[in-house]
Amino acid sequence: MILSRVPPKQFIKRHGQLNRHFGSVRFQNSKKLTSNGYQFKLIASIAGSFTLGSIIGFILSRQWNSHSSKLQRFPLGSTTPLNQLDSPQYGSSQDLEKCIREIGQAIGEAKIVSTAAAINYHTENGFNIGKPLPEQRPRSVVYVESTEDVSQLMKLATKYRIPVVPFSGGTCLEGSTYSTRECIIVNTSRMNQVVQVFPDDLDAIVQAGVGWQQLNEYLSREPGLENLMLGCDCGPGAHICGMINTNASGIGATRYGSMGANIISVKAVLPDGTIIKTKRRPRKTSAGYNLTGLLVGSEGTLAIVTEATVKLQVRQPYETVAVVQFPTLSDSVQAVSDLFKKGFQFNAVEMLDAKTMECVNKSNQISRTYANVPTLFFRIAGLNKTVVNEYVKELRKIAKLNNCTKIEAARSAEEAKELFAARKNVLYMMLNYGFNEVHEEAKMWITDFAVPISKMASTLESVSRLLDSHSLHYMALGHVGDGNFHCDIFYRPDQYQLVKRVVQQMNKITLDHEGTCSGEHGVGLSKRDFLQDELGEDTIEFMRKIKISVDPLRILNPDKMIRIDPRDPVDEYLKNF
Repeated sequence: MILSRVPPKQFIKRHGQLNRHFGSVRFQNSKKLTSNGYQFKLIASIAGSFTLGSIIGFILSRQWNSHSSKLQRFPLGSTTPLNQLDSPQYGSSQDLEKCIREIGQAIGEAKIVSTAAAINYHTENGFNIGKPLPEQRPRSVVYVESTEDVSQLMKLATKYRIPVVPFSGGTCLEGSTYSTRECIIVNTSRMNQVVQVFPDDLDAIVQAGVGWQQLNEYLSREPGLENLMLGCDCGPGAHICGMINTNASGIGATRYGSMGANIISVKAVLPDGTIIKTKRRPRKTSAGYNLTGLLVGSEGTLAIVTEATVKLQVRQPYETVAVVQFPTLSDSVQAVSDLFKKGFQFNAVEMLDAKTMECVNKSNQISRTYANVPTLFFRIAGLNKTVVNEYVKELRKIAKLNNCTKIEAARSAEEAKELFAARKNVLYMMLNYGFNEVHEEAKMWITDFAVPISKMASTLESVSRLLDSHSLHYMALGHVGDGNFHCDIFYRPDQYQLVKRVVQQMNKITLDHEGTCSGEHGVGLSKRDFLQDELGEDTIEFMRKIKISVDPLRILNPDKMIRIDPRDPVDEYLKNF
């Protein structure tokens, strides 16, 4: 519009001015455009940087998480309270099926059994106080045959987060080998080879599924080894791995100690499949942590024992048996204490209380009849008959000083076997008594405690008063030589809750007498609360810290000994009685 008003001459004259004017306008506009473009580029650059940074951050985050998941990450505290844990995240039923399939591919499908009969066998032995609910039952049993089999299995169980429960002899009494989660059972009973015996060193290497009776029979048949034996002699059918896992004892513990005292080293598989050996073969070492001691009594919650080096004992050339009866428990226990203070070492010192002797007399399984009073059964051994007879003479003297009412010593090996049969076979006599004298559906709650020997009589007397106050049938017997006693209670199925409360009170009595909730059976499922009462919350939380550090996925024998899940399933388990 402005240009139309300008005459041609003026237009030409001012052409340069116009050029300069428009140039100026273009320059100013270009500065504005340049400024706007700069702002756009700046914003785009920031947005791009943010987007790129987010992408890089996401990638690095994934890489870091992948890397850091392989690192050890624990809270700084030395203990792990249960309320600091979330519930373990186990694999699904589909994951379990995949895991079992891959185990078959890795070690052989023939080693996997999933029949109803096999599952039932691995969920109840008739002596535990509960059994798994349908959703807690194992899916399959894997009969491993080597340490490498166990390692492969545990690697796959870790991959799929599948719980694994170790099993072998199946003689547990506190639920240590029964499942509380849908799981895989690892049965080591086929690992039953005596690997090597070192007679000059008095030790042997055995696989996990070797039974103590099997080992002793093997030694008795081998020339040059017939006088050697494993001194720890717990329940018939028990295998070495289970004896290690519960620190089992038995009749011979008064002389040879519990299983922990008879183990030199252990080969074991950790929850992630790592294979370890706790030490070498020397009898003594001060090298490193006592990992053997850590695994003894751990009930398969830290590792699966696959092999052990065990100490062997030498059988004494001559042994006899003496049966001594006393009017009171106090007299019998004091006699044992006096004998020990004289320096006596017995192969066994066993006690049956008056009620148990009544059961023995009613059984018709022995040729003699005894008074229904506390009775001690001694196994006395030495270099020859002359030495042993001197021991028997001294035993008579000390027993009489403690008011004994009867002493009978065997005069031959056959008579010795007969005299000790009353103690050796008492469990079967008790079971018959329960069915015939108590109730046709009678159950027997088998439990054990241990106290210092000086506290044993007063503990048993207090327990007897408690049980009598509830009119319950019971019998007490024990390895009095090491203060370990069993108080077995008969009850009808409808008395389960009553007996459960009574056993809790028995534990309190034991703790009041400076005792322990278990001398040889272990803790398993049924004594977890007792263990906390005994050791205190801080100690249990320290044990939990060890468990979580070794088994962060909590797949190995979950729920045994200590709680590992804030939503613990064991109460539901125990309801399925």
